[in-house]
Amino acid sequence: MTQDTRLEQLTQWVNSLPNWEYSVLEPASADASFRRYFRVRGTEGTAICMDAPPDKEDIRPFVEVTHLLAATEVHVPKLLAQNLLDGFLLLEDLGNTSYLSKLSEATAKDLYADALQALLQLQQADCDNLPAYNEKTLRREMELMPEWFLKTHLGLSDAEIPYQLIQQTFEHLIESAIGQPVAFVHRDYHSRNLMVTTENNPGIIDYQDALLGPATYDLVSLLRDCYIVWPQSQVEWWVDSYRKEAIALGILPPVDQQTYRQWFDLMGLQRHLKVLGIFARLNHRDGKPGYLDDLPLVLSYVLEIGSRYPETSELIEWMRSAGIPERIGTVDIPD
Repeated sequence: MTQDTRLEQLTQWVNSLPNWEYSVLEPASADASFRRYFRVRGTEGTAICMDAPPDKEDIRPFVEVTHLLAATEVHVPKLLAQNLLDGFLLLEDLGNTSYLSKLSEATAKDLYADALQALLQLQQADCDNLPAYNEKTLRREMELMPEWFLKTHLGLSDAEIPYQLIQQTFEHLIESAIGQPVAFVHRDYHSRNLMVTTENNPGIIDYQDALLGPATYDLVSLLRDCYIVWPQSQVEWWVDSYRKEAIALGILPPVDQQTYRQWFDLMGLQRHLKVLGIFARLNHRDGKPGYLDDLPLVLSYVLEIGSRYPETSELIEWMRSAGIPERIGTVDIPD
């Protein structure tokens, strides 16, 4: 059996901390990065350890954004101890009940009310020092789609891929994104990164990649979630309710419903094109095939939303003519 020297080192560090001397570590979760999480059980209760190998992950942004978000009074894990040199953090345990595990037609109203309220607080964070979610980053993300989804996953050749059309579509999506008002962007504000908590719900995790960017990004991550789908009429109601509250709070300038909905739709299309590439890469490069199960929903969003707008519909027509929905499968998005 291969020796897990990182886990041994992490255990020694935790056991050196006051009140955690005899703690036992057990796997808690993993994510789409190189980070690992362990639940620590000791005489003081439980906590979560983050293991972020310094040669692969920098934990300083997580620490910095934690302080930034704590000032908004959203529920992020308290930092109990840190070892920046070795890439170890000891964090408040927000439990193991994710939004995804509890969402249903019966619970959605209350859970999303809390999540949307927390997002309004997040978007008021003092984030001027965060890196910008700029044109270069938006383009680099979407370029994962032709490289990993079309070429690597589907096996299409360069000659079969309409690169010029793809780039033209990307330009339209970038133009829409950078034309929006900016705010704090979590970048993965969805049902797997929101934890159901008894106080100050939800607990929010996995925000270390935060940027200053398009104001609709986190809203579309939440409401057009890659792991769970809601009727379009319900999504549109949430979107418009949020728009009105964000305007009242000064997060957004006065913006009409149609303009905001188009920003939301095209921002979601940018995100979902990126995610097609990310999920394929997680399988082929990182050996994490479970994300392929979520490709059909993500592709359904791309096909449905992309077909609504003339600047993106041509790419969708090509996808359909190339038989991509048949090769991947899709799911029905309820009205």
